[in-house]
Amino acid sequence: MENLTQAIAQLKQEKNAVILGHYYQRGEIQDIADFVGDSLALAQWAARTEADVIVMCGVHFMGETAKILCPEKKVLVPDLKAGCSLADSCPADRFEQFVKEHPGYTVISYVNTTAAVKALTDVVVTSTNAKAIVESFPKDEKIIFGPDRNLGSYINAVTGRNMLVWDGACHVHERFSAGKLAELKRLHPGAITLAHPECPKAVLALADVVGSTAALLKQAVAHPEKTYIVATEAGILHEMHKRCPQTTFVPAPPSGGTCGDCNECKDMRLNTLEKLYDCLRTESPEVQVDPDIAERAVRPIRRMLEISARLGL
Repeated sequence: MENLTQAIAQLKQEKNAVILGHYYQRGEIQDIADFVGDSLALAQWAARTEADVIVMCGVHFMGETAKILCPEKKVLVPDLKAGCSLADSCPADRFEQFVKEHPGYTVISYVNTTAAVKALTDVVVTSTNAKAIVESFPKDEKIIFGPDRNLGSYINAVTGRNMLVWDGACHVHERFSAGKLAELKRLHPGAITLAHPECPKAVLALADVVGSTAALLKQAVAHPEKTYIVATEAGILHEMHKRCPQTTFVPAPPSGGTCGDCNECKDMRLNTLEKLYDCLRTESPEVQVDPDIAERAVRPIRRMLEISARLGL
């Protein structure tokens, strides 16, 4: 692995490439990445990088977002088969029809969507900035929120809004069980439960802290003396252990699993060091976005980045 890591570093230098990695990637991918973050941070980093080549170690929609923001750059994803169940739950043709059936609504789309869905959107959000961006609109604003029903319902609850929410979900976060979580909390009295807002409502009701992966990590770093039960994709545990080596982190199991099981996204795990090396060596597979779609999709993404910057997110 050391030789492979060295080879990747050499290729990266030769090609003026930057490696971006999501918190849900394999630990060895996170360790070799130039920057590791959540969807908002990765979009912000892609928008300002001066590298000629961006290697997005994440899933396909993340590569699309980087390509939309940086059309002049070559954007690579180690495995283009790395998809997203949440993005798949919102086909662009069906979402377009839904939007047409509700004229006069502002369309807010989660970043976990295809470029074609973003092209139908007024502003994109991530789990980090969704609450703040929704609250930036007047209270009587009619809003369509898609595609995550759990995140949308959570934002409705904490903002007092009544957004029209698309019925989509992430299969990883949907697998968390309130019953399993309650059992785990009994086994670890005093532990702080961290949960991602893509989790079902019953799971969020048992959480002490609800937030994006970046927010959950920030909570752990701020209070490393605590024990944490973590209800989100297990890849974040790698960074949590790195930042808080003395802290106890207990992964919440998927439904049907035990407390020793981790809830992992199989798509995120498709990227490996070997595939990362090959994609840098061959400069493929390359992410392509239809120029017409990209032209429409870049506006709501840039609007998200502008609002986030204004709000200090």
